[in-house]
Amino acid sequence: MTRRFRPAQPVRAGLVLAVTLLAASALMAQPTPATPPGDPVVARVDGDPILLSDLTAAARDLPEEVRGAPQQMLLPLLLDQMIAGRAVTAAARRARLDQDAEVRARIRRAEEQELQQAWLTREISARVTDAAIRARYDREVAGRPAEEEVRARHILVPTETEARAALAEVRGGADFTAVAQRRSTGPGSREGGDLGFFRRADMVPEFAEAAFALQAGQVSENPVRSPFGWHVIKVEERRTAAPPPFEEVAQAIRQQLMEAEVQAAVERARGEARVERFNLDGTAPRAIDAAEPPTPVAPPARPGAPIRR
Repeated sequence: MTRRFRPAQPVRAGLVLAVTLLAASALMAQPTPATPPGDPVVARVDGDPILLSDLTAAARDLPEEVRGAPQQMLLPLLLDQMIAGRAVTAAARRARLDQDAEVRARIRRAEEQELQQAWLTREISARVTDAAIRARYDREVAGRPAEEEVRARHILVPTETEARAALAEVRGGADFTAVAQRRSTGPGSREGGDLGFFRRADMVPEFAEAAFALQAGQVSENPVRSPFGWHVIKVEERRTAAPPPFEEVAQAIRQQLMEAEVQAAVERARGEARVERFNLDGTAPRAIDAAEPPTPVAPPARPGAPIRR
């Protein structure tokens, strides 16, 4: 597929009921701390205090469009929800569900997930900075020379015979877009095979070589074969594209850096941990004979995505 930048998605964990149960358990097991100045108790449920800071923290987890609501409207609604949640938690404790093995296992998994997220966020926040994003842009994008792009349409069919039949229609005066809509099995067939603008490196070599050999308005003289089938190609436009501005790709670069830093942090954690692996039945793994050839692993199948690398 394309090598274009992808939109960023922030690293963020949602709250889950299991974590609330765990936090409530810790609060009930310890003496109630003194209320900090300016952080009043706004409700109690079976003696368990709900602080104003609890409400403001819950508000920060709401969707952005909801967070903008007036506080005098939002906080009372959140307080009602929090009271209901604490009441349900208390009812669960009275039923001794906090001692249930399955519930405790779920709480433990939720706790692990929250700890993992918190540690990864701390590790990468110091590395994925505005300065790092700008440096990556300057190094890999800004200095890139302007590249030629073409905008092309194509008709993709399974066989050469079908491709030559489509090409004959176009040569005979039929509208390329209409033929593509009717015959093509490839991407954008509803749009008449329109692939938009792309660079040479965006496409598989066979397709790119044929497309970039055409001028605007030209149709390929013969069908072009690629790993995806047979193509009839028409180039609509050619242009020289400068590197995208920083603002256009900053979020995508941030996402790329975050993914790389998360992977690096995970590898560091694995390297510092003492890991023992066993068979699925709990027995010790058999020592691998040095003379025994490794079991071959098949490479992952290339997705059947059309045309683009």
